[in-house]
Amino acid sequence: MSALWTIVLLIISNGFMTYAWYGHLQQSDNAPLAKWGIVGAIVLSWGIAFFEYVFQVPANKIGFEGNGGPFNLFQLKIIQEVISLSVFTFFALVVFRTERLQWNYIAAMVCLTLAVFFVFKK
Repeated sequence: MSALWTIVLLIISNGFMTYAWYGHLQQSDNAPLAKWGIVGAIVLSWGIAFFEYVFQVPANKIGFEGNGGPFNLFQLKIIQEVISLSVFTFFALVVFRTERLQWNYIAAMVCLTLAVFFVFKK
């Protein structure tokens, strides 16, 4: 059950992370924070990133084998990277709607997904 909780919390965390990193790029020139420029984007991103950590830290605590979880550090990191890429892809295609999946992006995702296979290989 801790593996499932770890993955769910990582997905939520990465949703906040992706929005904190890229959400400000969607701000129009008429948005209230637009007049703050880069400072506004940084303040907004830090505020959103707080919630990333609210979910990321418990995910790692629950999932780490040193705390009774099922994953070692390498496994946690590789899982997190694949989740991050998946959440980003959803964000780019559904939220931004400015990007298309190209064959080389898909090939890169397959390679990262293979990393999950290899990190769990004994």
